[in-house]
Amino acid sequence: MRTYCWIALLPLVSAVVACEDFGGAEGEKGELRWTLEKSTDLFTKASSEMPDTNDFLLTISDAGGRVLYDGTYGASPQALPVQEGSYLVYVRCCDFLTPAFDSAQYGDQQLVVVRAGESVTVRLLCTMMNAGVRLRRGSDFLAAYPEGVVYLKSDKGRLMYAYREDRIAYFHPGAVSVTLFNEGKEETLLTRTLLPQQILTLSLRASSPQSGHSGIEVAVDTTRNWTSEDYLIGGNGNQGSEPSDACSVADAPLHIGEKQVWFYGYIVGGDLTAAGKSVKTSGITKETHLALAARSSVTEKAACLAVELPKGAVRDALNLVSHPDYIGRRVYVRGEVVASYFGTTGLKSTSEYQLK
Repeated sequence: MRTYCWIALLPLVSAVVACEDFGGAEGEKGELRWTLEKSTDLFTKASSEMPDTNDFLLTISDAGGRVLYDGTYGASPQALPVQEGSYLVYVRCCDFLTPAFDSAQYGDQQLVVVRAGESVTVRLLCTMMNAGVRLRRGSDFLAAYPEGVVYLKSDKGRLMYAYREDRIAYFHPGAVSVTLFNEGKEETLLTRTLLPQQILTLSLRASSPQSGHSGIEVAVDTTRNWTSEDYLIGGNGNQGSEPSDACSVADAPLHIGEKQVWFYGYIVGGDLTAAGKSVKTSGITKETHLALAARSSVTEKAACLAVELPKGAVRDALNLVSHPDYIGRRVYVRGEVVASYFGTTGLKSTSEYQLK
């Protein structure tokens, strides 16, 4: 799924607006819920590890631009009661306003319609929303233009690409130009239109007179041209086979019966034997299990994955009796998905873990 970068000029709100202030005519309300899932390119492209989705920025606004929530994804409520209407749900790892080095922006936005009396869940797929350029310059280019300065420019700003620079320069999708300032003159060498998720590597060379012509040549390194590589959660039959391709705990019901599957989520509590619809978040007394959720603010048992901690290394490392400070930590676990464990979807025979 491709999502173009959308920058919203919205008033800052530090918390959820009171339910009665959501706007619209009084009457029966609907309910808005959301989940955030990763795309494979978070591991295989510009980032070696998925950004912590708990720290992503989440903005929810109505059709009139009124903000209902503006804060971190991890601190967001499990659901919002809203009046019938359309709502924009926008999540991103950071705000990206002007060109910058090492500033990949991951996120998604969805426009959803909620009708009175219904509950709607927005599934946000986290992909790279901006694009990048990396330049390579050979010794021939440096010899021909020892005092030259190379810039990357778009309508949002420009970056100087120093000769020793090797970082990726990130831009909003659209036209990006490479210019050379040399001996008091600025020349546009080329312009390329970048798409979301695209990382374009360009090599600049200075051709010699002996070759029959002189000037600057540009080569595109297609091995670093990352484009149109979208992986939808659930679409890859091998998903979950490695930690780097782990499934979100929100998708656990889709994998019931599967064994040795990796999942990632946030530790939100335990003691699921206790009566009630919420997990226990403090004073945990049971070492045998814990609850994972798609974000750290979730406490509703039905939205959690109950994870068995077999006796041994896994239990010693993860149990909340010995490690109460693990509440809110991101963890990867591997095991067998079962339809019911303590009244919710479960992960039994947990054999491996990675605590982040």
